[in-house]
Parts: sequence; C-alpha cells; structure tokens
Amino acid sequence: MARWITADEWPALLGPGRNVYVGASSNEPLGLVEALERAPERAAGVTFVQFPLPGLNRTNFASLHPDARVTTFFMAPQYASANAGTQSQVEFLPMQMRAVFDHLSRTAFDVVLVQLGCDRDGRLRFGPNVDFVAAAMRHARYVVAEVNRGFVAAAGCPLAPPERFDALVATDRPLAPMPASGGDEASAAIGRHIAGLVRDGACLQTGIGAVPAAVLAALGDKNDLGLHSGLIDDGGMALIRRGVINGRAKTVDQGLHVAGMALGSAALHEWLADTPEVVFRGADLTHDVGVIRELRGFLSINSAVQIDLHGQVNAEMVGGRQISGTGGSVDFMRGAKASRGGRSVVALGATARSGTLSRIVPAVEMVTALRTDVDIVVTEFGIAELRDASAAERAERLIGIAAPQFRDALRDGPRP
Repeated sequence: MARWITADEWPALLGPGRNVYVGASSNEPLGLVEALERAPERAAGVTFVQFPLPGLNRTNFASLHPDARVTTFFMAPQYASANAGTQSQVEFLPMQMRAVFDHLSRTAFDVVLVQLGCDRDGRLRFGPNVDFVAAAMRHARYVVAEVNRGFVAAAGCPLAPPERFDALVATDRPLAPMPASGGDEASAAIGRHIAGLVRDGACLQTGIGAVPAAVLAALGDKNDLGLHSGLIDDGGMALIRRGVINGRAKTVDQGLHVAGMALGSAALHEWLADTPEVVFRGADLTHDVGVIRELRGFLSINSAVQIDLHGQVNAEMVGGRQISGTGGSVDFMRGAKASRGGRSVVALGATARSGTLSRIVPAVEMVTALRTDVDIVVTEFGIAELRDASAAERAERLIGIAAPQFRDALRDGPRP
C-alpha cells in the first residue's frame, strides 16, 4: 500500500545512474518537480525522461546539475534555446508517438512521477494526460504520485488504485491552462477550406494551434461527427456541447469521444469532470493504426513547418535547429490511409516571417512525413489533392496554393 510522504522527501530516491520518468503536458506533477528544484544536488548523475509540451512544461532538468541528463521526444524551447553546456546534456529521440509508447514500455525506470486527481466521488484518477503513463509504469521500480486537490479529475480518465503507487504526495494547486492560440485571417481561411472537406459522420483528429482551432470553429453546421484524437480542447468541448460531435456514426466506441489529453481552459477541465463520454486512453490506442483503421471516415488534420514540391513534410526543424518533435502526425496520416473512406490533411500558412518566406519550398530541410504519407495539403490559398497525383502534378498543385509572390520562383526553380 502506498505511504504518504511530503514533497521534499521524494528526491532522496535519486542518485547517480538513476532513470526517472516525469509526466508532462497538462499532467506534469509540478509539486514534485518544484521539490526537486529545491534540492538540485539530487539531480547529479540522473537521467530525466519527458515528452514536454511548449506553453505548459518549462522545467529544464539539465540545468539542475552539470551531471544531470535529459532524454526528450520533443525539443521544447527550454532545450532548443539552452546554452551550449546544457545542450550537450540533452538527448533528442526522433520517434512517432506510437513508437514512444513502445519505447517507454521497454524501459525500466527507477522512479516514475505522475499526477492524480480525485473525481466528484472522491476516487483517485490519473490526470488529464494518459498518453504514456501505463507504458512508463510497466517496469517502474518506484512510482511517486502527486495527489493534487486543486482540480477535479476528468470522469473519463482511468481510475488509479492506491496500491499501484509506492508513495503519495498531497498538493493543492490549479492546473495550468493552455494559452489559446491566436488566430488570423490566414488561419480562418484554412479553417474554412478544411471544413468543406468534412463530411457528416466523419471521425476527426486535430492537433494544437491556430489552424486546428480555426477548423473546429468552422464546423458548426456539420452533423454526427466523431472524435478520436491525441487531445481535446475548448473547441472540441464546444462542438460536443452543441451536439455537432456526438459519436453516433463512429464504427468503434460509438457515442464516446476518445482523447489522450485535455489542453485548454479551467472551464474545459471543470466540464470534463462531469462528462464521462470523453474517454482518455494511452497512445497505444489513440495513435495505433490498427485501431484507427476500424474508424470509417477518419479525417486527420495536422500542421507543418514546410512542405516541398515532392509532397514531403517538415514539421520539426527550422534553420537547422530542432524546434519540436516528430509527434504523432504520421501515426494519424497512416491510420487515415488505412481507414475506409479516410483522408488526411496537412495544413499550413503559405508564408512565414510576415510574408517574406514561402513555406512551400523546393526541398524541405528535414522529412517528418514521406511524400507517400501525404494526402491533402491546404493553405489559405486553396486545396492541393496529392493522392493519385504524379510527381509533376504534385508540384504543380502545390505551387498553385503557394503565396502568389513565390509561385514564379517555385516554377522556375528545381522541380521533381
């Protein structure tokens, strides 16, 4: 049975050579992290493993001690912009999210740090991110859970029996809200284009950012949509409350809305506490092609940094610097391709740097998604259907949705 300890006691479990998993995104156990920051000497020789999310997870574990190391699957700003000394302590693993789950399942962690909350009935549940928690705990030697009384656990999150934990730490703090993505006219135009591709009864997956938010905002006239996604946010909540997303047409999990994490406002988390129809599952289910293929009419919507005239997608690197990670977009692209009637969309603004740089380019600097993975590309200037298109047709269609001021240079430059 788990024993209750204070937050400042758990760092005593650490020592050189220890491997520690830290929960992340909306479910980072900040009370435990802050206790470690008060005792940074305990980080000496320790490797911390985390999948951080920009905007929510800001701790640079490598900065706690010169001998601390970090393994990350997403190059969050605190690591991407770290000084040269700290950067050498950071190891980036390029893995799709489904593969991350399997990797963590094979790893024997000395300590796993997670966050729990109590539901309306006082039962312990995992917090609003369960992407990798089952994988990390599979071979854990010691599991420490922060029991946070500052929020009510989502009714659809898995129960967390106390006997699964070695130590419990009580805290009381609100969950950090995910800042809303600022939209613009380009995002709104992209949202309208994509909304035109959404058929009644489709099952949706969307990501984070202004474009996914604009897509959800444009779907108010649709009917009987489903949700099977890595996340649910305020836009998804609004469509469920209006009955636009109801899951009636889903061929798997009918009537349920499946997500791996919740990202959004305090109002979203409060609503989830009373909405058991929103079910939280790990990345081995949300991102698994074998699961997604059973969802007819699956529509995947993801963003990118660049796309080239071959149709290759860069979603993670700018100017030779790793700025994010491979994420789960390719998992969903391949799942959509396997789904009967499924389609996948890559959406991006046509330009960057105030219109001075085209995001449709002759060749991307890093390939996140293969040209054979990519189906539909959307910018504010239109829709390029790449499925069944020849190499030359792909290039011409992509040039057609580039910003007008860059089209001639793209036509005159290197071509597939």
